[in-house]
Amino acid sequence: MLKFKGSQFFRQRIVYATLAGKSIRIDSIREDSENPGLQDYEANFLRLLERITNGCNVEINETGTSLRYKPGIISGGRSLVHDCGASRGLGYFIEPIICLALFGKKPLTITLTGITNDALDPCVDTFRTVTLPLLKLVGIEEGLELRVNKRGAPPTGGGEVFLTVPVVKQLKPVHLTDTGLIKRIRGVAYSTRVSPQNSNRMVDASRGVFNALLPDVYIFTDHASGAQGGTSPGFGACLVAETTTGCLLSAECAAECTTGEPAVPEDVGVSAAHQLLAEIASGGVVDSSHQGLLLFLAAVGPEEVSKIRLGRLSPNAILTLRHLQTIFGVTFNLKAEPETGTVLCSTVGANLCNIARATT
Repeated sequence: MLKFKGSQFFRQRIVYATLAGKSIRIDSIREDSENPGLQDYEANFLRLLERITNGCNVEINETGTSLRYKPGIISGGRSLVHDCGASRGLGYFIEPIICLALFGKKPLTITLTGITNDALDPCVDTFRTVTLPLLKLVGIEEGLELRVNKRGAPPTGGGEVFLTVPVVKQLKPVHLTDTGLIKRIRGVAYSTRVSPQNSNRMVDASRGVFNALLPDVYIFTDHASGAQGGTSPGFGACLVAETTTGCLLSAECAAECTTGEPAVPEDVGVSAAHQLLAEIASGGVVDSSHQGLLLFLAAVGPEEVSKIRLGRLSPNAILTLRHLQTIFGVTFNLKAEPETGTVLCSTVGANLCNIARATT
C-alpha cells in the first residue's frame, strides 16, 4: 500500500492509484486547519468516482483526516447524472474523470451540474477548445465531446454540461517539441444574468491588447439568459492562441458578481489577454494548466520514447512528476534549454493497457 500525507494532489492520487491498480492511504489531511479533514467537494468527487467504477472501497476515519482507498474496475456508464455542488467548478471534476473514463469497460456519457465558470478551476470552455483537441494527439480521434447546456457562475451555479468519453485500448506516444509561431487567437467572452454589453466590453478590451501584435483575432460573445444562465450573475473570458504547428495555449479570467467591489469587464478582458501573452512567452507546447495532463499522457503511453517541450514547470507539473514516479515507476529526463527558456521532457511510457474494455 502506498502512503501519502496532506491534502495536496488529492484527485490525482486517487486517479493514478485507480489506473495502476494500487491501494493507497492518505494521512494528515488538513490536521492543523480550522476545518480539518476532507472537504465537501473532495467527498463529492469520491461519490462520483464510485458511480463510474465497480468494486472500489473507500474508508475514512471519524475526523476525515485519514483515508484508505482500494481501487476497483472502471466501468464507465451511460446517461449518468451527477450534481457537483457549488464548492468547486466543474473543471475540478472533468479532468480526472476523463483520465479514468478513457480506460473504462464501456464509454462514459454523463451530465454534470454545478458551476461552469469560476476563478478557481479551469472553465468548461478551456476543456472544450483546448483539452479535448490535445487528447486527439494521443489517439482519441472520435467520440470525445463536451457540450455546454447551461452556464453557471458562483456562488450558486446552476450550470450543466454533457460529457462523452470513449474508451481506448492504449494511448499513442506523445511527440510535441515544436512550439511554432502564433498565427491566430480565438476566444469566447461569456456573461450570465448580467447585461450582454459586458461581453462586448471584454472583447473590445482584449482586442485592444492583441491588435498591435497580429491581425487574426476573433473573440465570440456568449450571453446566457433565463434558464441557460444558471442561478447567479457572472462574466469572464477564455482565450486560445493557436500556433503554426497546431499547439494550443489558453488563458482565462472570470469575474464573480457577488459581494464587494463590482468587477469591470474591461479589467477582465485585459487580464485574460495579459495572461495569454504570459503563456505564449513561456515557450511551451501547452499552457501551464495543461502541463500535468500532458505529462500524464506521456507517462501512461506505450513503451516508446515520448518527448514534450514545456515552459517553466508549474507547481502542479512538479507534483505530477513526483507522483508518476511513485505510482507508475515512470521517470522523466528533464533537459533545460536556456536559449529558449523551455524544458525538454522525455520518458518511456508505462505501457498502460485497458484490460477492462469489452472485446468485440
